[in-house]
Amino acid sequence: MSLLVTYPHIKKAPGEPAALARLPRIRVAQVVMDTIAHGWSAEEICRQHRYLYPAEVHSALAYYYDNQEEIEEEIRAEWSEAKEARKAAPRSPFFVRMRAKGLI
Repeated sequence: MSLLVTYPHIKKAPGEPAALARLPRIRVAQVVMDTIAHGWSAEEICRQHRYLYPAEVHSALAYYYDNQEEIEEEIRAEWSEAKEARKAAPRSPFFVRMRAKGLI
C-alpha cells in the first residue's frame, strides 16, 4: 500500500520548482533559505514576510523536509548561478576609484 502525501499550499508542476499556490513567484527554496541562513522559525518568517500565511510557511517547510535533496539541489544551483553572475559583473566605479588610489 502506498501513501500519497499532499501539501495544500504548495504547487509542483513537473520540471518546475515547488512554489506557493497562492503566490507562485515565492518558491519553497526561498522560504527554506530564510530558515537555513537566518535560523528563523515559521513564525519569524511570517513576521519578516507579512504577506505569507503561517499555513503556507509550515507547508513549505514540510515539503522541504520530505524532499530535502530536491530543494537543496535547487539552492545549490541558484547559489552557483549567483556566484558566476558576480564574477561576470563589471566592477563598480567606486571600486575602480578606490583600487586606483590603492585603498583596496
